[in-house]
Amino acid sequence: MTKIMNLNRRRFLKSATASAVIGTSALLNVPRKAWAGEGKLATLIDLTQCDGCRDLEVPACVSACKKIKTGSIPEPTDPIPIPFPTRRVEDWSKRREVFDRLTPYNLIFVQKVETNADGRKQTVFIPRRCMHCDNPACATLCPFASNHKHENGAVVIDPDTCFGGAKCKTVCPWEIPQRQSGIGIYLKVLPTLMGNGIMVKCDLCNDLLKQQKKPACIEVCPRQSMTIGPRAEIFAKAEDLAKRIEGYLYGKNENGGTSTIYVSPFAFETLDASLTKDPGRPGLGAVKRNMEKTDGLGKVVLAAPAIGIAAGAFAFISKRKNVSKRED
Repeated sequence: MTKIMNLNRRRFLKSATASAVIGTSALLNVPRKAWAGEGKLATLIDLTQCDGCRDLEVPACVSACKKIKTGSIPEPTDPIPIPFPTRRVEDWSKRREVFDRLTPYNLIFVQKVETNADGRKQTVFIPRRCMHCDNPACATLCPFASNHKHENGAVVIDPDTCFGGAKCKTVCPWEIPQRQSGIGIYLKVLPTLMGNGIMVKCDLCNDLLKQQKKPACIEVCPRQSMTIGPRAEIFAKAEDLAKRIEGYLYGKNENGGTSTIYVSPFAFETLDASLTKDPGRPGLGAVKRNMEKTDGLGKVVLAAPAIGIAAGAFAFISKRKNVSKRED
């Protein structure tokens, strides 16, 4: 009888924990003061200069990013729990060498585009990574407040609180964030029901920015096709360059504005039409702000009472498990 009661108690505690985590989304309407809006810094990506590092097997920006991020993702649990109801595990841990698309282990890649312009074939190379939007829906709509925009402009996912639910990827018009299953806080709750790993994307080397250093990809670019600096200066430089080459801008207004601006001698509609668009290989088409109802929330970062309640629930259930073991 005692064992049956203990079993029921454990089931109840697990249900209570899950309910606490699931139900906390309603509490996320309570914001805490934080910074949001246009970042102090912005990045200019000049497509007239990038040549894809043709003499290298892997572009310099990609190699530098991979190097600096090595070891930042814990090893996945083995075996990885099968999530319900999707039953889909996303495990890139055995494919870390992939460099021609976005993955949790490859946060920037270079797209090669063959397009016809001026009556002849043109080759364009386009470095792709997170755009670091001014009012990112991925941050304002994260159910666990794991995604934050920093004052410098970087949009950063906190791996310690991310459940890998992929809401950020769903609301991103470019589907930039990528998921690695089998790691993260969800494993301590209900591994088959609560989440599916963590979401990973470019964080603009935020740790380096805090040290007044450049992101790794920008630091190593041999053709200086990527530049970072004060937002007003970068945008002015981009607009001046576009005017001089009679070119085009991308990122200034897309998705409500971003901290990344591309300059191209060719229309982005033309480039987008020639791009191979697959998972992890986003397009460059026109993107309107389709999450306008979240713009009010964009002035703050959603509060994290959910995490506090969840953490309390985890601590409570852990304590009860120890008590139950002693009772058994």
